[in-house]
Amino acid sequence: MKKTLKSMLFACTTVVAMNACTGQKTSRELTASGLNPADFDTTYVDSIQGEKPVRLFTLKNDKGMEVCITNFGGRIVSIVVPDKEGKPTDVVLGFPTAAEYFPENNQSDFGSSVGRYANRIKDGLLPINGDTVRLARNNYGHCLHGGLHGWMYQVYDATQEDDRTLLLSLTAPDGENNFPGEVKVTVRMQLAEDSNALTITYSGQTDKPTVLNMTNHSYFNLNGDPTKPITNCIAQINADNFTPTDNTYMTTGEILPVAGTPFDFTQPKAIGKDFTGANPARELVAIENGEDHTGYDHNWVLNTYKDGKGDWTQVCATVYSPVTGIQLNVYTNEPGIQFYTGNFQNGTVIGKGGVAYPKNAAFCLETQKYPNAPQNPHWPSSHLNPGEQYQSVCIYEFTIHE
Repeated sequence: MKKTLKSMLFACTTVVAMNACTGQKTSRELTASGLNPADFDTTYVDSIQGEKPVRLFTLKNDKGMEVCITNFGGRIVSIVVPDKEGKPTDVVLGFPTAAEYFPENNQSDFGSSVGRYANRIKDGLLPINGDTVRLARNNYGHCLHGGLHGWMYQVYDATQEDDRTLLLSLTAPDGENNFPGEVKVTVRMQLAEDSNALTITYSGQTDKPTVLNMTNHSYFNLNGDPTKPITNCIAQINADNFTPTDNTYMTTGEILPVAGTPFDFTQPKAIGKDFTGANPARELVAIENGEDHTGYDHNWVLNTYKDGKGDWTQVCATVYSPVTGIQLNVYTNEPGIQFYTGNFQNGTVIGKGGVAYPKNAAFCLETQKYPNAPQNPHWPSSHLNPGEQYQSVCIYEFTIHE
């Protein structure tokens, strides 16, 4: 690859509608993606955080890029970039109001800043300091994306530093979903001034030994038409190996070569080219249940990570649309990237513009530690100790394919 720039869990939850809840001036002009900021002015009340204000924040640069973010779950609601004809195009899935992100209305991870542990921990068992902590289990018997009340369903404190920069912060208490340690994190989202790139920097500290693994869960549709699947988009992943999974989407502990398998994206190919056979164990279970979950939901072992360090100046993954010409380049200092192709979307979720999102309407590229890294000590570690600084970087750069 060439180098370029870089509903039980929510018990006791109520929602209170409230305009201008932050006391700050909020524009009522529609965003480039058609969002009304007033539809995000509210408060969210739950038994963990109490009452917190929710807003929509808009970042812009002079290159035609706009990113809208709500501090509910630290979620990217829209990303607008120009296509090959210069037409502004929204390339992520999401909802048009804050309330539709609330778990009692839609249990979705659209655009979220995920924590405390992105992806899965097997059987919800966390080995740490010689003990085993039993975490909340919420996905095929495993702990997924931080458990039953992960950070995607919490309100981040937000400060918009300038037109291109938003700082989100959150403090997670010791024992949250049984994770040890009070953890303080920040998520900094910043648009580049001279290119259409969004840099997301995660930082964190803890007062007890714990694990920390954050990511962004945006669902991308570079075709500019979320009524149609992204199977035509051309993807390339800078990885010679991947971590196979069982029929519960849990990593087996192996690292295997991609060569000769559906997971080989070392050369550009259509996302849907090798869907069949991508996860035969899971596909068999789905077929037996009359379902269709074909597609990718796996972690790739990035070539850009060597000797305990990731090189975020190198592209780790690229996807482009033959329709719009929009290309997404991803950079990270993390060892892995989860490539998910919207296998569980089924037309029942209604998003922006009243669109019912069909199966494979989007893909995700989540930079992170490997799934279940805490139970695999030979893998890059997700452990964080007091006095240490967690830092993770992800850059989503949009260009026009040449």
